[in-house]
Amino acid sequence: MSLLIRTAVAAVSGVAVTWGFPPHDLLVLLIAGLVGLIAALRGASARVATLVGFVFGTVFMASLMPWLRVIGTDAWLGVAVTEGLFYALFGWAFARTAARPWWPVSATFCWVAMEYLRSVVPFHGFPWGRLAFAMTDTPLAAYARWLGVPALSGVVFALACLLVLAWTSRAKLRSAVLAIGGVVAVVGGALVLPVGLASAAGSVDIATIQGDVPGTGADGLGQQQEVLRNHAALTAEYAAQVRAGTAPAADIVLWPENASDIDPFTSPGVEDLIDSAVRDVGVPTLVGSIVDGPRPGTARNVGIVWDPQNGAGDTYVKRHLVPFGEYIPFRSLLAPYVSRLDQIPRDMLPGDDPGVLQIGPALIGDMMCFDVAYDDIVRDVARNGAQLLVVQTNNATYLGTDQPEQQWAISRMRAIETGKDVVVASTNGISGVANATGEVVSRSASGQPQILVDTVRLGSGVTWGVRVGGWLEYGLSLTAAALLLLSVLRGRRERRSTGLGDDASAVSASEPGQTDALLVGKGAS
Repeated sequence: MSLLIRTAVAAVSGVAVTWGFPPHDLLVLLIAGLVGLIAALRGASARVATLVGFVFGTVFMASLMPWLRVIGTDAWLGVAVTEGLFYALFGWAFARTAARPWWPVSATFCWVAMEYLRSVVPFHGFPWGRLAFAMTDTPLAAYARWLGVPALSGVVFALACLLVLAWTSRAKLRSAVLAIGGVVAVVGGALVLPVGLASAAGSVDIATIQGDVPGTGADGLGQQQEVLRNHAALTAEYAAQVRAGTAPAADIVLWPENASDIDPFTSPGVEDLIDSAVRDVGVPTLVGSIVDGPRPGTARNVGIVWDPQNGAGDTYVKRHLVPFGEYIPFRSLLAPYVSRLDQIPRDMLPGDDPGVLQIGPALIGDMMCFDVAYDDIVRDVARNGAQLLVVQTNNATYLGTDQPEQQWAISRMRAIETGKDVVVASTNGISGVANATGEVVSRSASGQPQILVDTVRLGSGVTWGVRVGGWLEYGLSLTAAALLLLSVLRGRRERRSTGLGDDASAVSASEPGQTDALLVGKGAS
């Protein structure tokens, strides 16, 4: 296969995988895209495989997240290229470890390691686009509850590897049968694995207030007082409905992230406005707000438990902040050259503690927006006793794009993984409730005010996915690193003994017969 064909297949495969994610949810295209990537990598030299991986990853991320263009084309392309580097690393690792008949195993380990790396670096990583997050509405989602989200990504990639193995081994009956048997086992296992609430612990009635944001896209930014008034007014409207008997009373009220972009403790009138709304509804309310930081030019993104009698109480401070969205890395170096950074005048400061908050009768696990995509945030609230998951989010910037649908699917996947119902409160959609099987209980429309009142189950206990998910991820990643190290050492020994270059040793380790092709015409791969 020529270099041109390999890169073309990689690019098309990247687009195909995107179509497996919300809002399209075409699983067959996602699997086909992975099969295409694997086919493009098979038999390639390490250098060519690196390029193939980069092309795939960059096209995949660019086509998955065109919504980043709301921020700027440079941000969209910058993220796509940066993430593409991790897929380039995967391509190189694939070529280096594809030496044995068990290459699907090593390739799967390398994929899990790659997703782990890009979820933690740089700037705390960016886990958007993990294969597991496309599985919410598929039977394979059950693996998340028992193995965790990282291993679910591995299961999906392994399935594609087995399909490739079945096709390439069709002349060898035993190998083909084993590969097909593996596919059947993976799919069949998902069908019999139970999902659902970790352990029932009662229920709670929750009112979610979606107050809406004026304007569309980035036009909705900076409308602090109007956004706050919207949520206070809609809360008062809900309280009136309860008094009139036209709406059920709730035990808890949820406001979204940034329902108040003004510090209620330092801005005149803001605390009184929030306090009045909470007193009117008469139950504890989780208020999303921006508060001033400890020094000038800083702030914190928080969820505040607001009691109708005692006012503001415990808080959760968002832990994983969005670089160039909530803070500016290297601000002093970049600001003189990028005037757009002035739109973010303050740097958010991260919190340290899990968002486990007692609000009314429930112990909730609070997360802010992109927090829900990070394994450590979700595991921490689940392990610390959260009875349900709450995601406070502000998707106003991305109204009319695919971003809210993708985040909604991630939130539902976390419900499956933790065995806890999830409630999402958004400024302008998508708000809603999904139960511990990922099934949608309620869902708001986007771009309009809405009140949702739902009975949400409380769960106790910790699923196996939460217990072992991290250890499996670390173990598979370390195994991938060990396999790479052994491959590099073996390659050096081969070069010393044969005098061949790095590409030759990599190709000879990847597919029988390719070394001769390399020696005849280097670059053909």
